[in-house]
Amino acid sequence: MADLINLRQARKARDRKAKDAEAEANRVRHGQTKAERKRQEADRIQARRLLDGHALDRTEDSAGDPEI
Repeated sequence: MADLINLRQARKARDRKAKDAEAEANRVRHGQTKAERKRQEADRIQARRLLDGHALDRTEDSAGDPEI
């Protein structure tokens, strides 16, 4: 004979498991110290500046075409 399960308890267990997974994700996402957040933001800014510094200037004046 098959095992009987209480659907109310099964739903509550399923919901509890989902909440635990969401809480773990939030702890990972928001569990940084202020210093870590500041360092991460500084790294992002530095990477953006480095990338922007290597960009080619594509304005019409600097294209090398003489103005008519």
